[in-house]
Amino acid sequence: MSESINLNKTVYNKGDYSKIINTNFQQIGVTSIQQQIESQPTVDDFFTLYNNLFYDIPETGVINSHEFLIQKSSEYINFNPFSDEIEALQNEIAQLRVDLLNAQKQIVELQTGTTIPNL
Repeated sequence: MSESINLNKTVYNKGDYSKIINTNFQQIGVTSIQQQIESQPTVDDFFTLYNNLFYDIPETGVINSHEFLIQKSSEYINFNPFSDEIEALQNEIAQLRVDLLNAQKQIVELQTGTTIPNL
């Protein structure tokens, strides 16, 4: 039994080839710059993910921790946790503690009639 098979071959000249055949590699995993930009997470995406992962993030650690985020953000915005205002408030707290101790000492002296030496 012999059958004949007809094979047809289409041939294009060089000028027509580039007009008819798509030579761009679009299906082998290469993404355009625009596609890469569109696939980047937004700030809203970041904070949504951050809020979802908040309790899964370690509190302390050199990287990938809340401590790390605080340090990086503080560096970025030039935040100094030991600012002059905080130092002034700490000094005021220390002075108020001394004043409270002196007032308590006076109360005890008045109640007992004895003098308590200064520390």
